[in-house]
Order: sequence, then C-alpha cells, then structure tokens
Amino acid sequence: MRTVQRPAVTAVLAAAVLLLTAGCSGADGNAPAPTATGGASAAPSGDASRPGSGSRAEPPPAKGSVKVVSTLTEDLKSPWGLAALPDGDLLVSSRDEGTITRVDGESGKKTEIGTVAGVAPAGEGGLMGLAVSPSFASDHLVYAYFTTESDNRIARMLYDEKKPAGQQLGAPDTILRGIPKGTVHNGGRIAFGPDKMLYAGTGETGDTGLAQDKKSLGGKILRMTPDGEPVHGNPEADSVVYSYGHRNVQGLAWDSEKRLWAAEFGQNTWDELNQIRPGQNYGWPEAEGKGGEEGFVDPVAQWKTSEASPSGIAYAEGSIWMAGLRGERLWRIPLDGTEPVADPESFLAEEHGRLRTVVAAGGDKLWLVTSETDTRGTPEPGDDRILNLEVK
Repeated sequence: MRTVQRPAVTAVLAAAVLLLTAGCSGADGNAPAPTATGGASAAPSGDASRPGSGSRAEPPPAKGSVKVVSTLTEDLKSPWGLAALPDGDLLVSSRDEGTITRVDGESGKKTEIGTVAGVAPAGEGGLMGLAVSPSFASDHLVYAYFTTESDNRIARMLYDEKKPAGQQLGAPDTILRGIPKGTVHNGGRIAFGPDKMLYAGTGETGDTGLAQDKKSLGGKILRMTPDGEPVHGNPEADSVVYSYGHRNVQGLAWDSEKRLWAAEFGQNTWDELNQIRPGQNYGWPEAEGKGGEEGFVDPVAQWKTSEASPSGIAYAEGSIWMAGLRGERLWRIPLDGTEPVADPESFLAEEHGRLRTVVAAGGDKLWLVTSETDTRGTPEPGDDRILNLEVK
C-alpha cells in the first residue's frame, strides 16, 4: 500500500532545465498488444553548464539516497511531459485532455495555458512529451509530441503569456509528421540536446518490424533541427533517424560528457537502459536485454519488466535516475563513464504509485511526476502529483 504525501507549500529551489526525460507498453505494462526532414551541427558528446549535469571529479558512490522534500502540486490529470521554463516554473502536459498547464515552481499554483489542437487521445497515445526551445527567451516556442487521428507528430507553438489563461498557446506548427501511431508503443519523449538539436524517442506501435526498418520513423531515436530537418552528422544525411532497433523509447537524457542515454520498455523479459551512439542497432525485435549478439548494442543495465517499465530518465549527481511505471519506483544507476559503478538501486518503491517523468532541476534536485490517472493506476485523492526530490 503506498503512502500519499500531502502537499507542503514550501519554497522550492528550481533551476531552468532543458533535460527532459517520459504509457506502459501493454495491458500489464510490458506485454505485447495489438498493432494499431538539414541544419549543420556535429553529433553531441553534454554540456557541463546544463542543470544537473556538472562534471564530477570522481565517480559517484555505490549507494545513494532520495528524499522527498515536498509535493509541489497535485490533482493533475494524466500528466506525461514536463519542461522547465527559464524562470523555474514548469509546463506539464495532460496526455488524455490534450492540455498544457503551467505550474509555479515555488507555490505549485496551476494555470492552464491552452489546448493543443489536433490531439486524438487513445490507448497510450495523446499529448505526450514537451520541450522548451533553447531560445525560449526570444522565440517563446514550446514543442510537443502528440498523437493525431493519422499519426504521431511533433509541433511547436508560440506561448504568449500576455493572453488570457487557457488562450496562450498558438496554433501548432508541425515540424515532423508521419511517426507511426498505435494503441500502444507510441514513444513520445522529446528533448533538446547539448547541441541544441531536438531528439525524439518513438515506438514501433506493436508492429515489431518497424524497429529494424530504417525508412520508418517507428522504433527509433530521431535527431533533427528545431525546424524538423535532418542534421548534418546524422547517420544518413537525408534522414532524422539517429538510432534504430528500439521497442518503445520514453526516456532521454545526457550526462556531463554529452553522452545520450535512453530508457526502453522490454516485452516480457528485460527493460533496458541504453547508451546511444549514432547509427547503432539496439536489437529489437531480434534481441531483448543483454544477449551479446553480433551487430546489436547490449544495454548498459536491464531490469525485469515487473520492476521497471521505464518512462522518463534524468541525469544528476553522476547517476541516471529512471522512473518506473509498473515497477512503481525510482531507479538510480551510478556511472563511471559509460559503465555502472554498482548495481542499480531502487527508491520510493510503491510509495507514490506509478512514476512517469523525472527531470533534473539543478544540482541534487529532481522533479518527479506520478502517473496514477493514466487508466492503469489506482488513483487516490490528490493524484497525480509533482514531487520535489533531493538525491545523491
């Protein structure tokens, strides 16, 4: 039985964050279900100036800690994506309602800023990942990954704070369309990398063959310019596909050395944390978990599907932090370069229910979003919440 933490309205230290990290894969969280365009930039390698990604003189300790400092806000409905604004306030998406809400980073006050036109929620689809433009101070653009009647797509919207609440979002300007959609495995996480390019994690919609098809945008990690064009330095000059052989990617984060990490749902055996390299094949559906098969990249860490079902990830204090849906816990993976210092360590098991998104908030601070109102949880009064954590 999880214990519900009531909101404590305290001052919360919140730094601007651009690292984002994000349904379960099937009816039980992992089981299979029916199927339902370039700028110039080199491939990234982190940005020590980014919140939560400062370089460390030595590897983190084998054992860490997590403290829930406060509940920032509650009564969120099907929250999915989370993005920090430059002033420390947060934007959170509602997958099933298609709305974006601004949350005051200190008081937790919620203000709906608008509805994203064209969102068609169904199953694991709807309004999912959010990202704030690296040039938000001047362009005021918010990016979103969402499901329509025909596909998954990425669009950007002008956010005009001077307009009345609920009317502050401009019409979506689609920058990438044609990402396969399904009842399940829609991916959905987007994030701007240290190179200021936009990355997206997609799913194979239950059609496993899409993951190995380089012409499909399903079952991939994508890299594109802020306009949605392929980036110079991508594996193929005319393609936004950055890596392939993925089942359902919902977590993206960069470490202090600008290395990209991704969390991925397995099917019945192994969920994965992968270190992503351009052009590499991560094995699905031919491989799940560590198999040592030639031509496929093995995960850095793996979990039983009952213990994870990973969605969002973040990097802070030398570790990757991974939110678990079916596992209902937060995993810590301490790293020395690309190798774990120790076995993954779990925190908050069954204390706050399903965990959807985790975002670095500077130094030892994380924001953590619960996911009990996504039709697969058991909502209690106050669900869903954004929690403020201190971690080591």
